[in-house]
Amino acid sequence: MDIFRHMKALIDKYLKYLAVEKNASKHTITSYRHDLETFLIFTAGVEDTDPEKVDLSSITRLSIRLWLGDLSEKGMAKSTIARKVAALRSFFKYCFKRGHIEKNPAHLLVVPKKDKSLPKTATVEDIKRMMDAVNTETTRGLQNRAILELFYGTGMRLSELTGLNRTDIDLKQNQVIVKGKGNKQRIIPLGKTVSDVLKEFIEKRPELYGNRTDADAKRALFIAASGQRMYDRAVGLIVEKYFKKTSEVTQKSPHVLRHSFATHMLDNGADIRIIKEFLGHANLAATQVYTHTSIDRLKNVYEQAHPRAKT
Repeated sequence: MDIFRHMKALIDKYLKYLAVEKNASKHTITSYRHDLETFLIFTAGVEDTDPEKVDLSSITRLSIRLWLGDLSEKGMAKSTIARKVAALRSFFKYCFKRGHIEKNPAHLLVVPKKDKSLPKTATVEDIKRMMDAVNTETTRGLQNRAILELFYGTGMRLSELTGLNRTDIDLKQNQVIVKGKGNKQRIIPLGKTVSDVLKEFIEKRPELYGNRTDADAKRALFIAASGQRMYDRAVGLIVEKYFKKTSEVTQKSPHVLRHSFATHMLDNGADIRIIKEFLGHANLAATQVYTHTSIDRLKNVYEQAHPRAKT
């Protein structure tokens, strides 16, 4: 039997295609793998067979709809289901174009509309308290401060920050080269505050090397407690730690600092098209969600300040 009748083997081939030919991020590949393997397990359960033996050609649009219905019944967020639909559509399009299936069961599959939720942001005062709460007398603390300042000072993504190398920071020009989605590069200017912190940290950075520090870690800008390159989860814990100390914001993740960067820039008169370039968005629609946050703030200020706002 042709190995490509086995869906799992084809999933591996598809993910290699995403990584090599599409320059997909590690996050996308990990998410798509989970989505496709979860679908494979569900399909195997419906067909009462081993996941290794699921015949790709036996999958129909009904198979996919049954799975999506199951996810919906379990209360999964529409945004998460939308990503899973995107994974299936991309995978089956790949299979169809390469002749592994005669019909594409995901063709014209409708992506559910995502729940509209405004991004969570911290106040300017919250951010100041957060920065002041970091003990910069130790090299590890200095690195924590540099991470927080870089997030809030540039609006970069978590994966972009952990992917930074020492050579991406140019303190003479006060700028950082960021590799975004699809390996697209952009240059973001650095303000004086973040530049000063980075300069002090970079001088002491080798003190964080350990027995497990390899060539990649020595290239990396930030170094985890293990002595290796800083990773996403470790950064998330750092941000959460300082948010808990200084802010009542319900979400305490690195993305809140990215949202806060964009919202505060907009509040202070920055052009939304410029903010789009800072954030590395492919289109303006993704950036426009921040205008809603600012409008909500304007409404709150109006209701509190205008004598006839509530009459």
